[in-house]
Amino acid sequence: MDNDRIEPIPDRSRLEADYRLREDSRRSLLGILERRMKAAVERKGLHPTIKGRIKSFDSLYRKRLRILRQARESGTAPGRLTDIVGLRLVCPFLGDLVAVESALREEFSIAEVERKGADRSFREFGYESIHLLIVVPEQLEKELPDLDLEVVEVQLRTILQEAWAEVEHELVYKAELTPFDEPMKRKLAALNANLSLSDIIFQEIRDYQHRLGYELNSRRDSFYAKIEEAIDGSVFSKAADGPAGPREDEEIDGLPTSGAITIDDLLLDALYAHNRRNYSLAIDIYSSILESDLAPALAAVVHKHRGMAFFSESRYDEAIADFGRALELNPNCYKSAYFRGVTRSVTGEYGSGIDDFSRSLRINPYQFFALYRRAQCYWHIGDFPKALSDCEESLKIDPVNHEAHELKRLVLEKLRM
Repeated sequence: MDNDRIEPIPDRSRLEADYRLREDSRRSLLGILERRMKAAVERKGLHPTIKGRIKSFDSLYRKRLRILRQARESGTAPGRLTDIVGLRLVCPFLGDLVAVESALREEFSIAEVERKGADRSFREFGYESIHLLIVVPEQLEKELPDLDLEVVEVQLRTILQEAWAEVEHELVYKAELTPFDEPMKRKLAALNANLSLSDIIFQEIRDYQHRLGYELNSRRDSFYAKIEEAIDGSVFSKAADGPAGPREDEEIDGLPTSGAITIDDLLLDALYAHNRRNYSLAIDIYSSILESDLAPALAAVVHKHRGMAFFSESRYDEAIADFGRALELNPNCYKSAYFRGVTRSVTGEYGSGIDDFSRSLRINPYQFFALYRRAQCYWHIGDFPKALSDCEESLKIDPVNHEAHELKRLVLEKLRM
């Protein structure tokens, strides 16, 4: 482009009239896109904050002039305006950005992707963001003929990236920071680095929580399946239908042992071994954790986990001891009382089991299984009125539970004899 060539000055009045003509259609487009994006990401279990805006005419005209000036300075053709209609999806975690982008790709045609800040060194400051140019769907172009838009701009950011962008806009963009402001630039670079590191740490914590949650849920399902197999068969014939958990040789992507160096890593490794039925290894790791100087609440949790591993190995005396120790360290741990009651039920100590279930229910009276398992203990010692009472209380919590209904039927048959 010839640097001496001057593009005509845009006619502000004509452009504003055209802007007003198309404004309603563009606002309608914005509302439709917000709803479609919300539905698309929620189908994936994502819940970013969605913000939309129509660029004001004053801002639009200033940007048009800036584009013309930059084109003249660079000797290139003027760029197009792509952000007249813009949306921003703000996510809590870095990992959400990839998932949200994937969801939008499934819903819309993407004309262009720009990952702002990806090539910036750690010494530089500036905001990071994913910018997508989404093609306006052909059907919407037909329904809204005054649009005169081919694309809309969609920005994807984390909450911290959004915070930085807002601050940067005020401190840098509007103030036109100069190269002579080196001390301030260094402070801004340090601040931006801290925010970026915080995003990374938040994501690492979330990933750890997801791995831990997966392992805890798997361990719980396997443990409950053994409870059903060990206890329910003595009341009525029933095959355990709970998930048995992965076999020892099964592998689950993304969940290798961690080469543990922290208590959190050790606990995750113990749960990983536990869920693969390598109970001896799990017990060894739990025991290693307990050798550390733990706060009572944490020690109670580890004793509870180790007790569950002992239970899974049918080492019932050691399981009872661990659940008891957990209760000493945390007297409000109703699950430890429940687990000890279950273990005593398996060993036929029904009176002690009743005491444990009752203790658990004093802490948390809204437990279906504590009521149901106590009803089974009453059944075994022949106290059918109390068994019936517990069955009825448990059915208030879970009215359609088949096992509780079946136990109630058997109890009523005994009471009619």
